[in-house]
Amino acid sequence: MVVTEHRVPVSGNGSLWCWDTGGSGTPVILLHPHSGSGESWPYQRPVLAAAGHRVIGYSRRGARGSATGTGAAVDDVADLSALADHLGLGAFHVVGAAAGGRIALAHALEHPGWLLGLTLSGSALDLPVPDAVARLPVESRELGPAYRAGNPDGAAAWLAIHARAGSATGPPPPLPPEAPEALTLPVLLITGDADPYCPPSRLHRLARRFGRARSHVVPGAGHNPHWEQPELWNRLLLRFLSG
Repeated sequence: MVVTEHRVPVSGNGSLWCWDTGGSGTPVILLHPHSGSGESWPYQRPVLAAAGHRVIGYSRRGARGSATGTGAAVDDVADLSALADHLGLGAFHVVGAAAGGRIALAHALEHPGWLLGLTLSGSALDLPVPDAVARLPVESRELGPAYRAGNPDGAAAWLAIHARAGSATGPPPPLPPEAPEALTLPVLLITGDADPYCPPSRLHRLARRFGRARSHVVPGAGHNPHWEQPELWNRLLLRFLSG
């Protein structure tokens, strides 16, 4: 697998760092959580590429490798569109983790004809974050206790990516109250059983608001099930993509 890196120009003299496995397979774009960057997908890139997909990950403006630029306002949906145009993708699947899910859903609402399917992982969308969760150390907010105790090396690797990531510019785009109900394309919802932002009860409430949603809870995972339990998470995603 040959992975190509790109600097994609976006408005206001900004740029997005992205990587691209290339090939003629169905494209899948991975949108990182606020705590990460385009580096956040080491367990997904080779698996999705081996399944025949063209896999693309990128950093939002301000996150590792991407330049904020001089524009007054950052439009993450427009940036995603610019990336897809620059790479000549046509229709694609989009996978958004946590805050990346807000961008993915906002893009699906603005450009429904572009997407083949939408996956939201650990994304509570516009639901508020409890104050008690916001005050926790980042590793306690983002990684489940079972994972931190059972895989300290994995937790350290996650923290290293977080430390390099910096901070994406601005919050993800706001969503209209009726956002999930307005969507008609297939949707996959995933969360960890120990996710403090999007616990299973929130996931099931969100699933009822989507017209065509499948939902899954990943055991032994917190807010980053794609990192904490990648084998199961990848199987769920590949099953959805193949459908």
